[in-house]
Amino acid sequence: MKVLMFGWEFPPHISGGLGTACYGLTKGLSHISGTDIVFVVPKSFGDEDQNSVRLIGASEVEISEKLVNVEGFFKKIKLIEVGSNIVPYTDPEEYMKIVTAYAGKQVELINTQVKGKLKFTGKYGADLFQEIANYALVAIQIALENNFDVIHAHDWLTYPAGIAAHDISGKPLVVHVHATDFDRSGGNVNPSVYQIEKNGFEAADRIIAVSNLTRNTVIEKYGIAPEKVVTVYNAVEPISDEERLIAKRGINDKIVTFLGRITLQKGPEYFIEAAHRVLQRMDNVRFVMAGSGDMMRRMIRRAARLGITDKFHFTGFLRGDDVYQMFALSDVYVMPSISEPFGISPLEAMQSNVPVIISYQSGVSEILKHAIKVNFWDIDAMADAIYGLLNYPALSEFIRKYGKEEVDNLKWENSAIQVRQVYESVVSK
Repeated sequence: MKVLMFGWEFPPHISGGLGTACYGLTKGLSHISGTDIVFVVPKSFGDEDQNSVRLIGASEVEISEKLVNVEGFFKKIKLIEVGSNIVPYTDPEEYMKIVTAYAGKQVELINTQVKGKLKFTGKYGADLFQEIANYALVAIQIALENNFDVIHAHDWLTYPAGIAAHDISGKPLVVHVHATDFDRSGGNVNPSVYQIEKNGFEAADRIIAVSNLTRNTVIEKYGIAPEKVVTVYNAVEPISDEERLIAKRGINDKIVTFLGRITLQKGPEYFIEAAHRVLQRMDNVRFVMAGSGDMMRRMIRRAARLGITDKFHFTGFLRGDDVYQMFALSDVYVMPSISEPFGISPLEAMQSNVPVIISYQSGVSEILKHAIKVNFWDIDAMADAIYGLLNYPALSEFIRKYGKEEVDNLKWENSAIQVRQVYESVVSK
């Protein structure tokens, strides 16, 4: 089975969970005999792990003269317009630049006389929509030059590329939904992004959702037939001995951690309100908000107004060893997401022997048994759970011990088997 897979990022160059999930899944698929993956990203940097995939950077693909005359292609690509400021995984500075630059503008993105190599940054900046359009153009060239049995496109940024490769090759298309705009926007959906997502869902032969929560969104909000959408849960990469850090603390206080993008979707304000309630009941605890996002300044101001900044720390975005270092320092991990399609970070925390509190509004809550679950809006319940884990060692040890055993059995190899079955079902048609 030869797979042509389109993603937007690949470790170590990641800005969120999408690249981590793609990496884990491709490693899992590499353990299945007869599965070969060509993984395409907008820009490759040369230091990616290619033991499980053959990585192609779109910026290194030369567009041929014949490609610009592909009948019907440009008509479809012109549907991609700069009509959205919603960009996943961007930091607040980039977000504001995009808002300012694209306010009220509608532009055509494709120059049909293009030839040669196209420029990609591989980031989520001001040229994102231009890069999405160019990526779809390059996808046709890659589809013409490679032999494959199935196309697999991850998230809305790559759906136009997947559709383009599908149309030119006639090979079946599988799209993978890691999040929808309903999750990213808190329900205030942008019509342009919604249309790109809907086009991808309708063009796909099969849709993979990362949770039943996400599957229901695809069915109910986009009008997709239930039999077309299957759920395959994410997993987590095993932690190597080198990554099992033993951190030295400079303080005796307990540490409670939020780690993720500081955006509406992740519910950071509920974490701060719960922290305030806990600090009214105990003093020997500190709270850490690790990450960046468009709500960061607002959260800093809120912590200041509550008078808890002496017990509250903002680290900025963490990656690699810094993430494991943070978990090694933590006594409790909290993910209070308002709408979380899955959520890999609780699994990473559990691997590091950290008890976790997650919202019922997360896909990962569907599969975890040894995690404390609360509604994101129930600040009192969240505060009680934090207080209990910090002050009752037996409770903390129980959640820690059995949570670690549970997460160690969530392997990407098992997810990959289900994905391979999806491939086989569409290829056999």
